[in-house]
Amino acid sequence: MKVPLKTADLNGSVPDESHLVLLLIDVINDFEFEGAEPIFQNSLVAVKRIAELKARAKTNRIPVVYTNDNFGKWQSDFRRLLDHCLHDNVRGKPIAALLEPDDDDYFVLKPKHSAFYSTTLQVLLTYLGARTLVLTGIAGNNCVLFTAGDAYMRDFRLIVPSDCVASTTDEENKAALQLMQRELKADIRPSTELDIEKLKRLGYSAGS
Repeated sequence: MKVPLKTADLNGSVPDESHLVLLLIDVINDFEFEGAEPIFQNSLVAVKRIAELKARAKTNRIPVVYTNDNFGKWQSDFRRLLDHCLHDNVRGKPIAALLEPDDDDYFVLKPKHSAFYSTTLQVLLTYLGARTLVLTGIAGNNCVLFTAGDAYMRDFRLIVPSDCVASTTDEENKAALQLMQRELKADIRPSTELDIEKLKRLGYSAGS
C-alpha cells in the first residue's frame, strides 16, 4: 500500500506546498566571534542580494526557511537569538535588521554545520514537497557547503546563487562555489539571473 506523503494529523499540517524552497543559512548572527570582521564585511554585500531574492520568493509564494546555529547555547531558541541580534549592540545588527524573518517564515535551529544534521529540516522539506533548494547565507565554504553536501546526498537539486553567499575571503568563497558546482551539480548563477517565477511555475532543470 502506498503511504501518502502527508498525514491527516496536525503534525503534518504546514500551510505551504512548493517544490522550490529558499534556505537562509546562519544570516541571524551577532558576528561577535574572534576574527569576524572580514566575513562580516563580505556578508554586507551578499545579504542585500539575499534580501532581494527573498522578496521575489515571497511574491511567488516560495517558502523561506531560516536555518541557524545555536552557537553552543542549548537553552536558546531562534527568537531569543533574533532579539539579541536586533536589540543588543552587536556587529551583526544591520544584517539581522535587513533579513528579519516574517511571521510566516520557517525556522530550524541547528547544532552543527549542516542544516540537516540532527534537525527537523528533512521532515519540514518533506511536508513542503520540496525537490529543489536555493541555498544562501554564511559561510559559503562552511555551513552552506556542508548543507549543500547533505542536500545532494538526499537527492535535492541545488541552486546556490554566487552573489548570495559569503565567506571570510573571496578566494575561499569562489573555491567553495566551484566545488558545489562541480561535485554537487549546483547551479551557481547569480541571483539576478534566476527567473524565480519560471522556476516556481515549471520546476527546475539544469540550464533552465
